[in-house]
Amino acid sequence: MGDPAGIGPEVTAKAWQKLRMGKTPFCVLGDPALYHFVPTRLISRVSEAYQIFGAALPVLEGFETAGVLAGQPSPHHAGVVLASIERGVDLVLAGQAQALVTAPIAKSVLMAAGFSHPGHTEFLGALLATTPFAQTRGPVMMLAVDGLRVVPVTIHCALSEVASRLTQEAIVHAARVTAEALQRDLGLTTPRLVVAALNPHAGEDGAFGDEEGRVIAPAVKALQALGIKVRGPLPADSLFHAEARTKFDAAICMYHDQALIPLKALDFWGGVNATLGLPIIRTSPDHGTGFDIAGHGIARPESMIAAIRMAATMAEGRSSL
Repeated sequence: MGDPAGIGPEVTAKAWQKLRMGKTPFCVLGDPALYHFVPTRLISRVSEAYQIFGAALPVLEGFETAGVLAGQPSPHHAGVVLASIERGVDLVLAGQAQALVTAPIAKSVLMAAGFSHPGHTEFLGALLATTPFAQTRGPVMMLAVDGLRVVPVTIHCALSEVASRLTQEAIVHAARVTAEALQRDLGLTTPRLVVAALNPHAGEDGAFGDEEGRVIAPAVKALQALGIKVRGPLPADSLFHAEARTKFDAAICMYHDQALIPLKALDFWGGVNATLGLPIIRTSPDHGTGFDIAGHGIARPESMIAAIRMAATMAEGRSSL
């Protein structure tokens, strides 16, 4: 359910209104009171969602909250927020659900209650760290809109720390997990990857930095030796125009904004965050909790709808193997 004081409940309810007559049924792990503006039905098992999805939003029992005020987050809700994520992971691992879609959380609110992870991706990685699949892969964050998929190698860190955090191993890991997921979950037989440079003009032969020759190029060669179709390092300023995007299936980027600025410029409202390298499928809308507009009925649901649809697509791809 994400943070109950944010826009998660609203965009989830609006997503149900859009999808309820289609073929992507889902149930909510949250307090039914949060979704009061649409018809809801409390269920005790995920399987019950199929029969009632067209008539009411199915809400799995056990996630009641108290004293939630839209737009006013509270650490008192941290326990049930995290419990909903943990239960969702367990349901997918047990085969009772095919994928997990998470509404936005407020990291600062959770941290005030003792949460020690930078975000969903890292928390899911910790929850699944002991599974054999995750041990050999681990969480990688991919952002996607129609026509563009990007994967940042470094994520939530200061820009001044990016160069020191970039390693050949980190780049290889991100690209290898991405290529595997594109094959396994999205049906791309031979994924085409590009790797962005860190510095302007790809370093201009060392004039603007040596990370390209010292770290990034060796990582690309290592990936090519693994049989992955990959090019780089390529100057980031010429990597995302319309013609360039037709020549790759995913771009491996060196830092957060290098990946997210072109993605959000292309489709600000429809972005999806997908966690790759896990034994479960997990997606999320690519926006925050929106506390400033929560409760006003104006939150746009496109990103949540896209996240649900991508989760269904990935689940179908994985189940066909």
